[in-house]
Amino acid sequence: MASVTAFAAIDVGSYELELTIYEISPKRGIVQLERLRKVIGLGRDTYERGIISYERVDEMCRLLHRFQLVMAEYQVENYRAYGTSAIREAENREVVLDQIRVRTGIEIDVLSNSEQRFLCYKAIAAKENEFNNIIQKGTAIVEVGSGSTQISLFDKDALVTTQNLKLGALRIHQILARIGGMAEDRKRLAQELIDNEITAFKKLFLKERNVKNIIATGVCAMYLGRGAHADKQRISAEEFMEFYEDLRNMGEDQIAEKYDIPSEFVSLVVPGAMVYKRLIDATEAEMVWLPGVRLGDGIVAEFAEQKKLIHFAHDFSKDILVAARNIAKRYMSDRDHSAVLEKNVLNIFDGMKKYHGLGKRERLLLQISAILHDCGNYISMKTPGECAYNIILSTEIIGMSHKERVIIANVVKYNTMEFDYTTGDVSLNKSMRITIAKLTAILKIGNAMDRSQKQKFKDVRISVKDQQMFITTSSPESILLEEAMFSHRADFFEEVYGIRPVLKKKKGA
Repeated sequence: MASVTAFAAIDVGSYELELTIYEISPKRGIVQLERLRKVIGLGRDTYERGIISYERVDEMCRLLHRFQLVMAEYQVENYRAYGTSAIREAENREVVLDQIRVRTGIEIDVLSNSEQRFLCYKAIAAKENEFNNIIQKGTAIVEVGSGSTQISLFDKDALVTTQNLKLGALRIHQILARIGGMAEDRKRLAQELIDNEITAFKKLFLKERNVKNIIATGVCAMYLGRGAHADKQRISAEEFMEFYEDLRNMGEDQIAEKYDIPSEFVSLVVPGAMVYKRLIDATEAEMVWLPGVRLGDGIVAEFAEQKKLIHFAHDFSKDILVAARNIAKRYMSDRDHSAVLEKNVLNIFDGMKKYHGLGKRERLLLQISAILHDCGNYISMKTPGECAYNIILSTEIIGMSHKERVIIANVVKYNTMEFDYTTGDVSLNKSMRITIAKLTAILKIGNAMDRSQKQKFKDVRISVKDQQMFITTSSPESILLEEAMFSHRADFFEEVYGIRPVLKKKKGA
């Protein structure tokens, strides 16, 4: 592999198309060489009409052709192109993506909201020294985008929750434009709209959190940074409030001229500032950090990490697991039972590597399934599987794609239900169905090993021989209940793997 890699990140955003060219090298890390942006306003189509017009697709294709010429100049061989909420929410998404592929040859992958925010989170984490210092205290990463606002809360170096609010700057601007009226009246209505969402968020997620710092990202933060003491990235809450008051008293033309903000972006600045101001009020944060990262910075960070060109000190898998455990806590899951189940299923997964053909990512999906396996009991003890399925699909887990959440939801659902190979879920492809079956088989027998929920299997050894998988424990307690449940669930495991699981107790135990 060459010592220097040229890479391009294409962000098909709600308000603009952006191309960023990077150079990745062991010596210098990630260096930005060029960034091109062009306002296109996909979000105006999607948020108003529900579809992206042919004219807009035509404009996108012309811009992407220009991007390809720039990529060729820099001899870029590796690139990734991602679409965000405007494409994600468009009813004609598949037609749009096909047209772009046919006319330009560029394949655009559509990010789920949690994937998109996770990439921005990685871009911030790439600034390791500052990031690691800041998150030692309670911290919120807040990205006010065009279509929505994402709030991710850190507590003692761990990401504990992430929530998406329909408070995008462009979305707010369009709502107010439809209402009309005087400028001051529209600002007051915007404040009421924002207050309603932030108050609900505070009641649900901030009552136990002490937030000292806000990390502001996204296009709104980038342009706010030009006005709010542009000479430094960190500003106090008081400095931000002073800037906000100045902003409120100016018209769009004045804002554009004073802070050198392009006219096409200036309509986003005041709604974005309103959201940040209300969050500072709600959290009582003391400091705002404006790291100036964009989605492209997260895209290149992910690529460089996957290709082992850079290494992050921060453990992102730990964040995903902590977020899952906080969801389980919210739905009052049995922590001790879930902990032993988690240990059991991972032991089985690791002992079956030669037979399941699954990787590190599937292991993580199984682990999350174990953590969330009984969250449905909070809604109904009669139909816990169905309830857990709905909870998981309705709850974002940062870093997990929608497809991965679908896999987890189905594994948890079939943990307590008869497995259905012919399920009518159209979102499941062949590979996903096979993965769900394999992980469900492991979860079922892992759960049977703690049927009494007394954590009898604290030490377990896994061995496979002659088409049998022996699970051996030295528990001094009676395991008759577990053996009875295990025997029933072993049938499905054998059906999937062709290996019969056998529960054994060491002699003398």
